[in-house]
Amino acid sequence: MVADRQRGGGQPDPGEDRKPQSDEAHSAFTPPLGVPLPAPPEDEHPTSEFAVPEGVAEPEDRRPEGSAFSRPAGAMAYPEITPPFGTPLVSLTKDAPWQDRMRTMVRMPVGERPVPERPAKEEEAGLPVPRVLDLTLRIGELLLAGGEGAEDVEAAMYGVAHAYGLHRCEPNVTFTLLSVSYQPSLVDDPVTASRTVRRRGTDYTRLSAVFRLVHDITSQGLTLEEAYRGLAEIRRNRHPYPGWGLTLAAGLLAGAASMLVGGGVVVFLAAAAGAMLGDRLAWLASGRGLPEFYQFVVAAMPPAAMGVALSTAQDVVHVQASAVITGGLFALIPGRALVAGVQDGLTGFYITASARLLEVMYLIVGIVCGVMMVLYGGVRIGGTTLDPEAVLQRQERPALQIVAAMLLAFSFAVLLQQERSTVLYATLNGGVAWVVYGALADTGGLDPVPATAIAAGLVGLFGQLLSRYQYTSALPYVTAAIGPLLPGSAVYFALLNFAQNELDTGMASLTKAAALALAIAIGVNLGSEMARMFLVVPGAAASRRAAKRTRGF
Repeated sequence: MVADRQRGGGQPDPGEDRKPQSDEAHSAFTPPLGVPLPAPPEDEHPTSEFAVPEGVAEPEDRRPEGSAFSRPAGAMAYPEITPPFGTPLVSLTKDAPWQDRMRTMVRMPVGERPVPERPAKEEEAGLPVPRVLDLTLRIGELLLAGGEGAEDVEAAMYGVAHAYGLHRCEPNVTFTLLSVSYQPSLVDDPVTASRTVRRRGTDYTRLSAVFRLVHDITSQGLTLEEAYRGLAEIRRNRHPYPGWGLTLAAGLLAGAASMLVGGGVVVFLAAAAGAMLGDRLAWLASGRGLPEFYQFVVAAMPPAAMGVALSTAQDVVHVQASAVITGGLFALIPGRALVAGVQDGLTGFYITASARLLEVMYLIVGIVCGVMMVLYGGVRIGGTTLDPEAVLQRQERPALQIVAAMLLAFSFAVLLQQERSTVLYATLNGGVAWVVYGALADTGGLDPVPATAIAAGLVGLFGQLLSRYQYTSALPYVTAAIGPLLPGSAVYFALLNFAQNELDTGMASLTKAAALALAIAIGVNLGSEMARMFLVVPGAAASRRAAKRTRGF
């Protein structure tokens, strides 16, 4: 090849004597044989077509060449996802409740979370990351098993980890799984731990104790040993009420609910007896290891059987048998899980909300199965006639109904294992809810659905205010207070119409019951959010903007 180049008149490249040139190195612009190669350019680096021509002076304000992705000079250093006015300053003062401070931190991306300055402790060589994560998961497990909302559980978990120096951590809560991940820096490997919630129980005394423990950890600076000791004491504490007390409370709740819908003394006693018998049967089924679905089936059967028996003996005892069944349904409707499920959906935890609402649906189906078997047997086999309009024709007894509503809320608070100091507040809150509902629906003639939503909104507002004053969860002040508003009569009407093959009327009643339940849950959540929004707390006003989940697109 070199010889051919020489015969063609070209000048051989000295480098070609050392290394032969490959075929890929030939260019399509190589001159043909006999044509000399062009002289090499004077400048080895070709100039750009955008270069300033020779003889033309460069402008004085020419800026140095940089990357097309660099931020223009004079522009403020905004991240790509930061709002136009920058990230608002977040105040982490300890005067605000830890729920507000940690909820604000959880809603922010990891890179935007402010890290407060903490005095370094010389005696600590390193952070005990595994123990802190274990403590965080155990506290979150108690809160989630007690019925607390997913967002508050995440806020509590982040508050515990943040208090012990784990700033770059991410808690994650679903219906049955808790996990938390900690990454010391961008170049270190993350540490992840998880815990599964196997069993759930209703004990608001334990729930309040966990909230106080989180408050002490985030504000008082408890050591890990002190926090573990407090957690062990919470787990060892027994329920505040004995088993016979819970059974008596279930009967009292059913009797009070029957008085709300027009029942008298005989109806009160019958509903209480049916509810207590159903409660004992449910405890027996639970001791045998049956799932919760079957526990609700057997618990719903005795009140329905009591109502059918009273309806058969109408010639002897002139009572409203439908009120007995309605009172028994009040004691079984899962209002706690319903409120928690809708609250999780409104705060963005859709997976947990779907699981909670699916749980509510299964429990309601269990109640429907238990009541329907008894009603179908009474209507088809025993010839029992139950009037769906009997409960609607209730007498106007405002004073008695207010007392019944407060008694219902009191019994519900006992069933939820609340602390004795919170039972009075929940009872008064339930009385206020019924007064507002009665004034709007019965006296004012407003539709029951918006009347229920307004009354539930006041319950949520008062419950949030009381919880902020006590630095504890709002559930003990809210869940029992919504008891008088539960759609027990609408559910009963739907079941009775289904038993009598009146499907259209039954579906209408069931839709009304679902609308009332949704109004209760949305009203409670809206009242709580209004309390957080307008209550003047140091640092809360600045943190509301930073708590946004979306940025408008």
